[in-house]
Amino acid sequence: MLDHLEKVFFAGLGAVSLSRKKTEEFLAELKEAFRVSEEEGKAFLDRTQEMAREGRERLTEMAETEVKKVVDKFGLVPREEFDSLLKRVEELEEKQRKG
Repeated sequence: MLDHLEKVFFAGLGAVSLSRKKTEEFLAELKEAFRVSEEEGKAFLDRTQEMAREGRERLTEMAETEVKKVVDKFGLVPREEFDSLLKRVEELEEKQRKG
């Protein structure tokens, strides 16, 4: 039964992750409404937190991939490369002034 409740819970949540406090409040309501044990409730809470963490990691990876695509598409250079080139230009300008 708890597995079914998890599916319903995540269907309702979608991609939104709850704070631990909100999740605990929801868990208390769940325990009262469906008479789940403390152990089942804690296991459920742990699984929801792990799934939220994994979801955030996947979202971060997807965002990084999309940003890289945009950077490549528009021919933008990474900050490190820009800083390196700027330093080289400054060094060449300094050499030119001195010599």
